[in-house]
Amino acid sequence: MSHAHSLPTRKLGRTGLTVSTLGFGSAPLGDIYEVLDDATAIATVETAAASGVTLFDTAPLYGQGSAEHRIGTALRRRPRGSYVVSTKVGRVLSPAPKGRIKTSRFVGGLEFDVTNDYTYDAAMRSHEHSLMRLGLPAVDILLIHDADAWTHGPEAGEARYREAMDGAYRALEKLRSEGVVKGIGLGLNDPAFMARYLRDGDFDCILMAGRYSLLEQPALAEVLPLCTSKNVGVILGGVFNSGILATGPIPDARYNYTPAPPAIVEKVTRIERVCASHGVPLPTAAMHFPLGHPAVSSLALGAVTPAEVKANVAAMSTPVPSALWADLKSEGLLAPDAPVPA
Repeated sequence: MSHAHSLPTRKLGRTGLTVSTLGFGSAPLGDIYEVLDDATAIATVETAAASGVTLFDTAPLYGQGSAEHRIGTALRRRPRGSYVVSTKVGRVLSPAPKGRIKTSRFVGGLEFDVTNDYTYDAAMRSHEHSLMRLGLPAVDILLIHDADAWTHGPEAGEARYREAMDGAYRALEKLRSEGVVKGIGLGLNDPAFMARYLRDGDFDCILMAGRYSLLEQPALAEVLPLCTSKNVGVILGGVFNSGILATGPIPDARYNYTPAPPAIVEKVTRIERVCASHGVPLPTAAMHFPLGHPAVSSLALGAVTPAEVKANVAAMSTPVPSALWADLKSEGLLAPDAPVPA
């Protein structure tokens, strides 16, 4: 049974694409925290598609190819016009028959080694490899993945930036000009680097993780104004800051993939208290808040079971009173200039 009517859609920047406000982020399908069985992982993606989710984001890095495999298996039997697929360049996979070298956070995944490579040739090769893993003849969006100081450190981040703009960006521009992909963009955590790319290149959309959430809004300074002025579509990942806004301030709550520091736990405790006073679950508020910004098109939310997908869909249709946002601002828990949902 389709629940497509329950998910609103928005235009994605200059891509010409329309996407559901609730998208699907596939990093967890790459066995990031636990090894998943294929059947459940694939059923999760199928449930999302049947529930009206039309945007599916993936990357070679996620489980060293396993997330792309699972996304493709779930989607490729569906009508091609019914979904939008985004994947990334910047990491090239090579077979590791004797076992992969552990270089990423993913606890499981496939036996492939990951090489960081943002050159022109590597981006072209990565795109082709992704199509074969997905089992699809084309993807809609290609993003430059993690070419920033957040991932590689300050010095290496500078080198990766230059390599990406001289190499991967030219490859993506060529693929876009030939109509091979509909949109090109960036998938980064680092707001300072995101702003630099947006100033220096001609991008259609971005996927930014964790930098515009109910907990913190550093993207308000430069990134979101740039996106607004250039009509760049924004997909947000990490709206739960990798855990704590989904779980609440429980022991061992995660923030940016590591245990949350005391100051973050204290702030989330205060945010949760305000949400509770309005009868709104913390994760529901965390999903609704970022969509208040007019540049934001979709949230790429992760899930590892069909039940999690259904819970996300239900949360998206749960009303949130405007007084909740006003209270968060009056308590200094939300940036005063942050736009809020109508």
